[in-house]
Amino acid sequence: MSIRFVVKREINIVKQKVYEGLLDLNSAKQWMKGLVRIERLDNGPLHVGSQWKETRKIMGTAATEHFEVIELNEPNKIVLRCDGTKGTTGKGVFVFTYILDLSDDHTEITLNGEIEGLTGFSKLFAKLIVGTFQRVCARDLDALKAYLEKSEQLV
Repeated sequence: MSIRFVVKREINIVKQKVYEGLLDLNSAKQWMKGLVRIERLDNGPLHVGSQWKETRKIMGTAATEHFEVIELNEPNKIVLRCDGTKGTTGKGVFVFTYILDLSDDHTEITLNGEIEGLTGFSKLFAKLIVGTFQRVCARDLDALKAYLEKSEQLV
């Protein structure tokens, strides 16, 4: 059984620009807290199958995780998978599904997080710290929101 969490945010930007902002790995350094680097494992625009390694500083330690785009439905949905067995985590699969809905003059983002493939102590530990995963994802969405809204004001 997987461990799930949900984060919702409203951004005062049109849905297409939010979609593009979520996929713009080149600008992530400008808003993503703790980001050290992103190393693309392919070239060109992100597409289903695109992969990258993302290194972030977490509690003073650099951690690298392996991400892959597993679904794109422009501009409504993005699904990313983080294979913990290929990164610092060493275990589990983390799936992040971003659903974008237009409501009046803003975009509503719903992030559905799912942690799979953990057993024993690691599964128990993940259940205890699922709130931490949720807070990190919320902080990232808040930072993306601030970045996109500020960028929109500069245009």
